Amino acid sequence: MPPKLILTGFMATGKTTVARAVAERLAWRLIDCDERLVAHAGKPIPEIFRDQGEAHFRALERKVVAAIASDRERCPQSGLPLPAVVATGGGTLIDPVNFAALQRVGVIICLVARPEVIARRIGRHAASRPMLTEGGRPLPERIAELLEERRAVYARAPIIIDTSEAGIGKVAGMVLEAFAKYGSSQWKASA
Repeated sequence: MPPKLILTGFMATGKTTVARAVAERLAWRLIDCDERLVAHAGKPIPEIFRDQGEAHFRALERKVVAAIASDRERCPQSGLPLPAVVATGGGTLIDPVNFAALQRVGVIICLVARPEVIARRIGRHAASRPMLTEGGRPLPERIAELLEERRAVYARAPIIIDTSEAGIGKVAGMVLEAFAKYGSSQWKASA
């Protein structure tokens, strides 16, 4: 099995929550890109967007992804690479450098959901999502616009799982099943 299982997808598709459940089931490390970015920046993501803008945020994100991709942590007993489940931010894979770096070290699984499900899940927390407040458009319209912009990016993932109608436990099971099938037949680590 590959050392990293990488979950990506649009906001509110379940990346972080499902990654936590999958990591727990596998007894693997959990790496959350957004948490690492916030720790590195010393401030929450909305403040980074507000104070320095999206370009600065994406530059920080690229550094975080590079560090995750170059992670060579090994088991002290066996010397084998320590596997990890990685939760990316919703726009992480827009950057082709990020996509290539993560693709080299693991299997990328994209979680998707219908726009109305995403809007319902985000609900009143839309104001804390900088990409959704841009332009001042209604939430459903902005979600549809961003989904369309990112459709080709998310489609590059070899595995796509719809989380619209499934709970966390079921999605985690679907991720593990797909990962096992794909990992055993397709994935090859690059040196």
